Amino acid sequence: MRIKYQKFSLTLQAVDPLILPLYKGSTFRGGFGNAFRQVVCALKKKDCKDCLLKTRCVYAYVFETSPAENTEIMGMNKYEKIPHPFIIEPEDDRERIYKPDALLGFNLILLGKAIEYLPYFIYTFEELGKIGIGKGRGKYNLVKIEGIKANDEGERTIVYLSKDKTIKPIKAEELNLPNEIEFGTDKESAIRLKFSSPARIQYKRELTADLEFHILITSLLRRICLINYFHCEGKEPPWDHRQIIAGAGNVSIADNRLKWCDWERYSSRQQTRMKMGGLVGEITYKGNLIPFMPILKAGEILHVGKGTSFGLGKYLCSTAQP
Repeated sequence: MRIKYQKFSLTLQAVDPLILPLYKGSTFRGGFGNAFRQVVCALKKKDCKDCLLKTRCVYAYVFETSPAENTEIMGMNKYEKIPHPFIIEPEDDRERIYKPDALLGFNLILLGKAIEYLPYFIYTFEELGKIGIGKGRGKYNLVKIEGIKANDEGERTIVYLSKDKTIKPIKAEELNLPNEIEFGTDKESAIRLKFSSPARIQYKRELTADLEFHILITSLLRRICLINYFHCEGKEPPWDHRQIIAGAGNVSIADNRLKWCDWERYSSRQQTRMKMGGLVGEITYKGNLIPFMPILKAGEILHVGKGTSFGLGKYLCSTAQP
């Protein structure tokens, strides 16, 4: 299974004072959605579900991502939405106020077919800068976009400079996952996951604060399979989900330093404040972890849980002492 993706770094320069919340992912994502609709939607006041153009509309695909009526993969006929093909990762800083000329930025990850729509994303974020973001709608300029390569150095390549308005092509990265998850020798090891943004993971349709390994793997399996089906290869991987989840049930928690972090975002669409709390911190698992490493490493790029388009559910994994 191959999931194509591309990670970009966007650098912005404040024109006005920018007053942003502590967690900036929701601000950029919310502003992007509104500006994106203005840029590409032909019938701006029409609900996407009732629009005759939705099957060919870039906005409907990227932001109102919905499955076809006859879709049955993993019980998707029970749900209205599928994973968005983009992730906005805000910087890990605590700054909230940026003076004019100050630089700030965030990462943008495009998944599968959404990579083709990079020009739409660039134009939308430029237009969002003219509209303004945050308290008081402060304006900014998009200065440059760099492509981040998936190597240890995180090598960067200039993709776009606002001064010349030229997009330079860049080869997409790939997550290569095995077609089979094999459970061989029962060799015990340990791995530590550090969540840098709140992880909102559901178990039995409810948010959980108890992140057992099988719950984490179930959430990752679902996200990986749906992204691959709807945005990449168009097929479900031949994984034995029951076997994988059963194997995950044999992995235990060695050390749990996760805590629940509450925060709120304002939804302009619903015109209400929404609680978006989740788990942050570190957790260490021990057991036969080798079969799960491709899934865990994929999750480092794809994130896990709800609100991933805001940048939620971001983690890094590292080896630990069993």
